[in-house]
Amino acid sequence: METKNQPKTPSREDVWKMFDQISPTYDKVNRAMTAGLDVIWRKKMGSFLPKGKDLYVLDCATGTGDQLISLMDNHPNIAKATGIDLSEQMLEIGRRKISHLPYKEKVSLLNASALDIPFPDDTFDCVTMSFGIRNVTSPTVCLQEIYRVLKPGGRVLILESSVPQTPVIKQLHLLYLRKVLPKIGGWLSAKKDAYVYLNETMETFPYGKAFCHLLEINRFSSAKMLPLMLGAVTIYYADKS
Repeated sequence: METKNQPKTPSREDVWKMFDQISPTYDKVNRAMTAGLDVIWRKKMGSFLPKGKDLYVLDCATGTGDQLISLMDNHPNIAKATGIDLSEQMLEIGRRKISHLPYKEKVSLLNASALDIPFPDDTFDCVTMSFGIRNVTSPTVCLQEIYRVLKPGGRVLILESSVPQTPVIKQLHLLYLRKVLPKIGGWLSAKKDAYVYLNETMETFPYGKAFCHLLEINRFSSAKMLPLMLGAVTIYYADKS
């Protein structure tokens, strides 16, 4: 991990309030900051769904529902999908988007925490989480809750920001995170502080082998990763034994 000029680890307490504030421009800023590549990354993560019919999927920190929509658009073997998030304003945007889609009756969005998932043990075939686990106050508790609600043999899929390891690419990426991203986010949302926070969470969250290790010490087996965009984002997947 980078040490020189490393930002301090930001507090994740009540971060949902910040997402409420940026919710009207959240999707637009995401498309701008990633040049639309986040759509491709979400679709790619769906390729790691477990096999089988009539899957029941949970998406944690679902926000405006983009990951669930990508999964439902591309995987007809999903029989039912639920998204949870603490930001009610983000969820309302997601509900409006889903209300116009042909599978709207199969999808529900609930106000709930990924640290206290309101479902019984062994409920879901797959749990997904995109750009959310770095914002929870305890990634360990989050992973333990995901493990609890997965069926035996179920799979966790996590898409998260990471830092490239090639030195030149790493420095360019950090320059983008620290200087460019907050300006783009601030300009489009009028909430620059929110995007300074998001940069800090990206840099201070474990990634790569460190995150695979975090999955394994929380009882998941066969943890693997797929770096994308030269390592700027990574898909992680692991199974419940």
